[in-house]
Amino acid sequence: MAEFVDHVILHVKAGDGGNGCASIHREKFKPLGGPDGGNGGRGGDVLLEVDPNTSTLLDYHHRPHRKAAGGKQGMGANRDGATGEDVILAVPNGTVVKDAKTGEVLVDLVGVGTRYVAARGGFGGLGNAALATSKRKAPGFALLGEPGDELDLVLELKTVADVALVGFPNAGKSSLVAALSAAKPKIADYPFTTLIPNLGVVTAGEIVFTVADVPGLIPGASEGKGLGHEFLRHVERCSTIVHVLDCATIEPGRDPVTDVEVIEAELAAYGRLQDRPRLVVLNKVDVPEARELADLVRPMLEERGLRVFEISAASHEGLTPLAYAMGEMVARDRASRPVEEPTRLVIRPKQLGEAGFAVRRIDETTFQVTGEKPERWIRQTDFTNDEAVGYLADRLERLGVEAALIEAGVHQGAEVVIGPMEGGYVFDWRPSTGPQSTGPRGTDNRLA
Repeated sequence: MAEFVDHVILHVKAGDGGNGCASIHREKFKPLGGPDGGNGGRGGDVLLEVDPNTSTLLDYHHRPHRKAAGGKQGMGANRDGATGEDVILAVPNGTVVKDAKTGEVLVDLVGVGTRYVAARGGFGGLGNAALATSKRKAPGFALLGEPGDELDLVLELKTVADVALVGFPNAGKSSLVAALSAAKPKIADYPFTTLIPNLGVVTAGEIVFTVADVPGLIPGASEGKGLGHEFLRHVERCSTIVHVLDCATIEPGRDPVTDVEVIEAELAAYGRLQDRPRLVVLNKVDVPEARELADLVRPMLEERGLRVFEISAASHEGLTPLAYAMGEMVARDRASRPVEEPTRLVIRPKQLGEAGFAVRRIDETTFQVTGEKPERWIRQTDFTNDEAVGYLADRLERLGVEAALIEAGVHQGAEVVIGPMEGGYVFDWRPSTGPQSTGPRGTDNRLA
């Protein structure tokens, strides 16, 4: 069973708002007690929160559907419905959230405690007590609760580790993680044993840091060949890069110096990694031929300004100096960074124009109205109640929708769609009284 998952599709559904209540106060000797219907409760939100104790998306791989509680219905005696409980989903630091349909990056969650409202709960409907006015003293209707947001998200984890072990397949990266830490990665003698990152926690004196063994490289990785994109995505957030070079390889055209050059070329092609400090590890020196090769190439690598360590992950030779060298580089990087604080997310409302809505003529007989207010009002209306439909018509007229439709050339019998063309609410237009519901088309007066 997988222990590390870094890419999932998560279906989230916020809670629906509770319906408002239409109620008349009844008390002995007071026949005209007035409206006392309470408001519906707001639906719960679905939130993503960066949790320091979460390092994988495994839970959402097994349970990809998450739903918040709906708000409760309003009641008589001016009692409002209860608010639905939020659902807070813990995600690892460095989780990128994308829209599954468009691929748009919605937010990059960095910093413990950072929160993002992935799906907002629907507003509760107003009860008839809140709808009462001097002209409408006892409304016989209430507003419906609005549905909560429902969408599919892609959660993608860019591993936030201190040290990235990079190298060709079979260079010994997984063995090195196992030797330096208590991690137990899958190790075998064939390419791409590591299909997912292996994380290990290493202690060097007072410094504790994480090491990520990420999938191996091949030429062309920056263009997506092999497991290149998976590899580079995880290296991007690491503060230190350690080249793990196989000194015991017998592949033609392969040697430690060439391996470094190939990997550096891929890192340069990917970009954003030029400022990372480097170390070089010459692995498998427990093999006599490998030790001879390591002694030969070490001066060549040091001439390039690289610190070089000869080690054996199998026999643990040279691991202590390497761990302390890694720790020093990590400590230096941490000291140079500002204290990481939760990201402040700014959500900017969509611009709908001065009128708050837009009217578009689709063809000779079809007109479309879009905008937050009219679309919300449609969702709040109980079309089985004539008084509620009349209230909707009054609201649309006050907003200016009726005048805008007339200016656009609406005529009797024309279809007016409020909302999207697929899934919007459809009305027949009658000049004397404004829009009249056509009755069910598909479901709930919506276009199929």
